[in-house]
Amino acid sequence: MDTYFSFIVPVYNRPNEIDELLQSMQAMRYDKEYEIVIIEDGSSESSEDVIKLFSEKLNISYYKKHNTGPGDSRNYGMRKAKGNYFIILDSDVILPENYLERVDDFLSKNFVHCYGGPDDAHKSFTNLQKAISYSMTSYLTTGGIRGRKNTLGKFQPRSFNMGLSEEAFISSKGFGNIHPGEDPDLTIRLWKLDYTTALIPDAVVFHKRRISWKKFYIQVNKFGLVRPILNKWHPETSKITYWFPALFLLYSFFALITSFFGWWYFLSIWMVYFLLICIGGTVRYGNFLIGLQSVIAVLIQFYGYGKGFLKSYYYIHLLKRDPQKQFKKLFFSK
Repeated sequence: MDTYFSFIVPVYNRPNEIDELLQSMQAMRYDKEYEIVIIEDGSSESSEDVIKLFSEKLNISYYKKHNTGPGDSRNYGMRKAKGNYFIILDSDVILPENYLERVDDFLSKNFVHCYGGPDDAHKSFTNLQKAISYSMTSYLTTGGIRGRKNTLGKFQPRSFNMGLSEEAFISSKGFGNIHPGEDPDLTIRLWKLDYTTALIPDAVVFHKRRISWKKFYIQVNKFGLVRPILNKWHPETSKITYWFPALFLLYSFFALITSFFGWWYFLSIWMVYFLLICIGGTVRYGNFLIGLQSVIAVLIQFYGYGKGFLKSYYYIHLLKRDPQKQFKKLFFSK
């Protein structure tokens, strides 16, 4: 079967990011036809003028709709798309020149109905963005937990860099209305339908993520809130690793309290860990300041995620509250 790719990109008030993404697509090396489907999800700051600049050089379809969230917007785009394989991207990514070549090469040899790819920081990103990228992708943090390995079967793709066949979309009915968390929820439902997922290690995108400490905290806090909900919906996928940031948060408080009584052992382990984070960030980007900012990023990541996880676990698993009533802001109305 010939694969015709349709890029699916929801956008919300980010015309500058769409400009950068389309520039990278224009520079891609790929000699087959593909299309780009952009869905304006109720934005007050339209991307239409930016898209018009690329309309003669790229095959772009552009749709406007009311704000119903990224998951529903991706479903809308996939229903409108002409391709038989959808590549789902966030608007804040930049593609390497060989991205589509690598995806096509992998699928032609090891076809799967759903794939995911890694993310990294582009050399043009700010030091803060690189530090946040390090905290989210390093083997010393949750980057290792998320599974950066070349295996089939149990890799959970993320919607900033995710492929989905038309068949799998139709069978699964696409993304749900939770956000964040709509991508692992879709992956788990695909597994239950006997579809296989895979990581394509070479299909890297450059992912800006959040551009301030405050926005990063809000993002990871929501990640923490969502995980116990997913564990309730899909208890067979619950793992002890999802507890790591929360356990680390509790350990940090324990280490600080015991240090007041002269017990420095636990705090010293904590300090060695963050020294390794600093060294890792410095080596990764060749900049000591990024190494220091990586320590801040990991602290925010673990605190935000851990706090959200414990709060959600308390309400959802202990008090047995309904997720959609307890955490209304995590759910979009279609």
